[in-house]
Amino acid sequence: MKTVFVTVGTTSFDDLIGSVTSDESVKALIDRGYTDMVLQVGRGSVPDPDSCPGLTLQVFHYKDSIAEDMRLSDLIIIPAVSSLGAGSCLEALGANKALLVVVNDKLMGNHQLELAKQLKADSPLIYCTCSTLSQTLRDMDLSALTTYVPGQPQNFANKAVGLV
Repeated sequence: MKTVFVTVGTTSFDDLIGSVTSDESVKALIDRGYTDMVLQVGRGSVPDPDSCPGLTLQVFHYKDSIAEDMRLSDLIIIPAVSSLGAGSCLEALGANKALLVVVNDKLMGNHQLELAKQLKADSPLIYCTCSTLSQTLRDMDLSALTTYVPGQPQNFANKAVGLV
């Protein structure tokens, strides 16, 4: 059993939910061996239960914590459209899960694109837009992703108080 977890946080990103449940994306996921899809749609629309034939689909709006969903997933797909996206991104990277970040290219001045590009350059994640999601799912090489190495904030704190 391979699970993909898609979260949009507390906002709505219906374009992402529509893209990931499209026929092309569902086929790409099935071809890669995924059997289950868990969608956290926030304030967004709930897709038709039959929209992902071949995948077991679970959908919810909100939970107190999505940590368990992340832990049980093999691939995490999140938006890079808000501070929540950045927090979820770091949580997924910290859990050493394959991460696909979807940039909402309809937003003007999207600073998250720079973050996604930099993290991609360091290779702990893959990013795309809604319009390129199905192609990215077909072509992505998860084995090329590197392990995310978190910073060491205690080093900064020690220097700030003169302990180093």
